[in-house]
Amino acid sequence: MSAPQPRPEVFSVASYVGGESVLPGFEKPIKLSSNEGAFGPPPSALAALAATGKKLHRYPDGSSARLRAAIGEKFGLDPAKIVCGNGSDELLTLLIQAYGGPGTELIMSVHGFSIYEIAGKLAGCTILKAAERNLTTDVDAMLALVTPQTKMLFLANPNNPTGTLLPQSEMLRLRAGLREDILLVIDAAYSEYVDREDYDPGTALVDAGENTVMTRTFSKIFGLGGARLGWAYAPAPIVDVLNRMRAPFNVSVTAAAAGIAALGEPGWLEAGREHNTRARTRLEARLAQVGLKTHPSEANFILVDFGSPERAAAADMFLRSRGLIVRNVKSYGLPSCLRVTIGTDDECNLAAEALNAFVHG
Repeated sequence: MSAPQPRPEVFSVASYVGGESVLPGFEKPIKLSSNEGAFGPPPSALAALAATGKKLHRYPDGSSARLRAAIGEKFGLDPAKIVCGNGSDELLTLLIQAYGGPGTELIMSVHGFSIYEIAGKLAGCTILKAAERNLTTDVDAMLALVTPQTKMLFLANPNNPTGTLLPQSEMLRLRAGLREDILLVIDAAYSEYVDREDYDPGTALVDAGENTVMTRTFSKIFGLGGARLGWAYAPAPIVDVLNRMRAPFNVSVTAAAAGIAALGEPGWLEAGREHNTRARTRLEARLAQVGLKTHPSEANFILVDFGSPERAAAADMFLRSRGLIVRNVKSYGLPSCLRVTIGTDDECNLAAEALNAFVHG
């Protein structure tokens, strides 16, 4: 008798590989590979985590009502249009499962976040990738891929791993160029780091109709990547779909408590954004001084171009020899580049010094 066989789509993707955190020979390597918050969780979130221990025998609130209320208060949103999840990845996957499937097409940019392709293929979707312009999403290239089978378009803004951003005028043009029955999903995981007047994380487009979703995360500026907590802001009909699709208790007691506390930490978001802008600008300048090209970034990382795959691999190995872990992005079609997370000032200094040493042999 033959063994049980999974659907063939399972073997159409490689397993997602996150940023490394272990480096042989170094007890505490400096991890700049996963775009985690530079300062870890806010103190209030750590206190909230400790306080939930005595409640772990109780199931969490399946509706995440207090967490949704806290998110709504922080960002000026209607809590009834918010759905919380086990990281924004869960919500992105649920949207694909709900609106995609065999015979449908999902459009993304050629260097877009890999989870869109992974989840799309697993759901049976056909994935169409639009060319970019200077590593920036090209609205016209995306619209040119639309066919009658297109059901979804996924866009990270700012984008990972390039760090580039579309201004609101281009986002409005993209939505206007899509059929009303095509779901536009705006992955705004890095939105809290953006400080530009021409940017909107997706709120305006969600409020303007019934065909756009914005997803956000606590994994970046709020430093809660290990808690796995994300949320979506969506029109009421899509909120209803997500609530039918998600697991009953998809957000743990600990994650919800940490998220609520993190949102209430005075000045945390503003201080994190200010540090990121200053440290990113300084690191870009220091790398430019030694002749390394960096692509403009609006997120908490920079993409460093070494000119060839061989030189990028050599730089990666050199950094590892000094206890620094960055992200090789050849799986994103960028084999000549390394992605470097903006860490603390000390971590950024070490990265700059190590790359300076690499360039000078």
